[in-house]
Amino acid sequence: MNIISPLPSAEPSHDCTLCPRFVETRAACRVEQPEWWNAPVPAFGDPDAWLAIVGLAPGKQGANRTGIPFTGDASGDLLWAALAALGFDREAPKGVIIFNAVRCLPPGNRPTPEELLNCRPFLREGFDALPNLRVVIALGATAHQSAVKANGEKLPKRRFAHGAVHHLLNGRILVDSYHPSRLNQNVGRVTLEMMEEIVGVSRAFQ
Repeated sequence: MNIISPLPSAEPSHDCTLCPRFVETRAACRVEQPEWWNAPVPAFGDPDAWLAIVGLAPGKQGANRTGIPFTGDASGDLLWAALAALGFDREAPKGVIIFNAVRCLPPGNRPTPEELLNCRPFLREGFDALPNLRVVIALGATAHQSAVKANGEKLPKRRFAHGAVHHLLNGRILVDSYHPSRLNQNVGRVTLEMMEEIVGVSRAFQ
């Protein structure tokens, strides 16, 4: 499987060793499913994007399998449906780029604070490599925390809340959303209409 990042200078290596738990999990996945991606998942989208979307981490059978963020699982289906409703093309997502706060599959989908810290430079470098970046959507509280810190700010001044809009000191806009996980969908915490509204709010700052 050959996947080329739109921002190759802002990616970890294919066999990154910064987080021992991730290395162990990756090795097990490579034995179990050798045809899957099973590596740090690169950014996906337009290197001239004005909008960046930040998720938490790859799902085992989602991006860990496909190598593309928010692809292959229910959360991706909802996110891309919301983007399509606002005119973004999944096959050629002009104007948008997608990152994960953590690039590798975390055991139990729960990265530790240290693992988030280890991966944060790649998110920061990714943001800084986008010359036209204006708006960041953070999907969930953990993605919000990483996005705030990757933009050089501190959390007490930028509290997470669905629909919150933060005007960052560097001129970027951060918009918060609940994560479109299957669990959040099943309990009605996030819907397609809610995600469309978040994307629409972001569009207002383009």
